[in-house]
Amino acid sequence: MGAASITKMLMIWLLLSVGLARVALGSTVHLRRANDRNGRCIYSFAVPSPNEASCPELGQATSAIRELQRESNMQRSELESAKARLSLLENLVTQLHMALGAGGSSASAAELQRELDRLRMERAQQESQISRLEAAYSTLGQEKSFLEEEKRRLEQEKAELGRRLESNTQETARLRASQHHQVSEAPVQDSQQGFQEVSKWDMESFDYQELKSELTEVPASSVFEEHPSSSHPATGDTATAGCGELVWVGEPVTFRRAETIAGKYGVWMKDPDPVPPYTCETTWRVDAIGTDIRQVFEYDDADQFMKGYPSKVHVLPRSMESTGAIIYRGSLYFQRRKSRTVAKYNLKTETITVQKDIPSAGYHGQFPYSWGGYTDIDLAVDEMGLWVTYSTDKAKGAIVLSKLDPETLEVEQTWETNIRKQAVANSFMICGTLYTISSYSAPDATVNFAYHTATSTSEPLSIRFENRYGYSSMVDYNPTERKLFTWDNFNMVTYDIRLSTI
Repeated sequence: MGAASITKMLMIWLLLSVGLARVALGSTVHLRRANDRNGRCIYSFAVPSPNEASCPELGQATSAIRELQRESNMQRSELESAKARLSLLENLVTQLHMALGAGGSSASAAELQRELDRLRMERAQQESQISRLEAAYSTLGQEKSFLEEEKRRLEQEKAELGRRLESNTQETARLRASQHHQVSEAPVQDSQQGFQEVSKWDMESFDYQELKSELTEVPASSVFEEHPSSSHPATGDTATAGCGELVWVGEPVTFRRAETIAGKYGVWMKDPDPVPPYTCETTWRVDAIGTDIRQVFEYDDADQFMKGYPSKVHVLPRSMESTGAIIYRGSLYFQRRKSRTVAKYNLKTETITVQKDIPSAGYHGQFPYSWGGYTDIDLAVDEMGLWVTYSTDKAKGAIVLSKLDPETLEVEQTWETNIRKQAVANSFMICGTLYTISSYSAPDATVNFAYHTATSTSEPLSIRFENRYGYSSMVDYNPTERKLFTWDNFNMVTYDIRLSTI
């Protein structure tokens, strides 16, 4: 290489260096050309001094260099990651092409399809689980709202009862003061001394004197034993002595309210023909919500029942269904769950003594009342004995009524009515006549039909029946008390009735 060539290369290099310096440091770079003492050409250029304000400090330059290195490293890492993903994607594409090719690789395609199906199934399961959780959360929210509403209602009732109690206390004090004033001034005639003033009562022992007076004013009498009241007819041979047709249903009287959500609907009963150790005051109750209904709460009397203190809890050996159970002659008669079988449970021995199928009866939602609740088979008691209300495929949903032998549960006689079972809310028996209720929720419902077994005829009625709490799930007649017992939306209620005379 000649000197001219070397000179040109150096010149090019110098120009490039100057250009780069201009780019990096601005326009303050100066290029000079001169001859030295020997006649040679010298090229030189000048840049700003490090002491000038425009020159960066050494630490700043180092920091900038490090920042550029970090950015370079990050870009290099991202590039490597992209290369790796691209490589993985190329492999997957290659596998997919191989799986879809004609070279006998259907097994790989099938495997990929199975994996895809498995992932779809897992996704569907997760979505289903999410839906169930959302539904459960919604249900809990509704129950919470209901319980809060019940709490507010109970607090209002408590406040109202407090006001009534205070008012009654004041009224009682006023009456006692008035009675004391009258008695202290009333004269009585003595056999020896004529009229004399009655001495004032001792207010310290006023409660005792009032109790003593009340006891002496209620004498015992045998009249009631010799002449039974028409409102409480005896059972047995004289059971139909006070029978008649239903003409009036009174206002509902609430005895107590269920404590838990399981008591939204249920059954409560008294035995119209009790056997020892039970009496007409013994009360039973069953909360009917759940898939395994076995508990039967027993209360010795009405006071225990109203306070919620059971004397015993029976656990049935078989689950019962719905609200069609009844107590009669010391036994609980109930429908076994998911069957047309009626069982007789002896409350004293705590055993099932008899079980019988009701022939062709629908069950578990085939022919319920209009409110539902698997009320396909409904047992009832009246002055005539034990009855069962149901329907069959042959009757096409019309009410079928059968009289049962309470000892053997054998069907004694059967009537097929023209009343569609799912068109009425409930039914009960009085004096051998079947009565139905139009609605389980309407406050102005009616007893709308009667079917007379004596004549096998039916007739429309319009006797007012109030659903005070908006969800009557059980209605039964007690022939001893001459009352209807109902379960209305957590509340245990009775109704007085009136029968026409025959």
